[in-house]
Amino acid sequence: QVQVVESGGGLAQPGGSLILSCAVSGFTLDYYAIGWFRQVPGKEREGVGCINLSGDDTYFTESVAGRFLISRDTTKHTVYLRMSSLKPEDTAVYYCAADGAAKSNSWWMYPSEYDYWGQGTQVTVSP
Repeated sequence: QVQVVESGGGLAQPGGSLILSCAVSGFTLDYYAIGWFRQVPGKEREGVGCINLSGDDTYFTESVAGRFLISRDTTKHTVYLRMSSLKPEDTAVYYCAADGAAKSNSWWMYPSEYDYWGQGTQVTVSP
């Protein structure tokens, strides 16, 4: 059974850092792309970044490029979203999602590209 579970959310100050984890089970990371998304009430779910099957390719939305990093540890079956220089506008529920197809830079940001989703973790950036 495929499962993805996010953790690590919480409260951070502007300019601070947080690391979110996405623990997966039921599949091997070598064969799945993992996307990170976020959503605030009343808005559509937004693609934040993606790490591709190879683990070598990562993509980010422009608003977080240079501040967020994605990495993975295949031995721990976990993908990490490392967020730094946080801004109040980063406040959202963050989701990770998995899919068995490789993602291109043109398609990774669409939620419909992913089959498996976690329950989300709240990130709040506030003084």
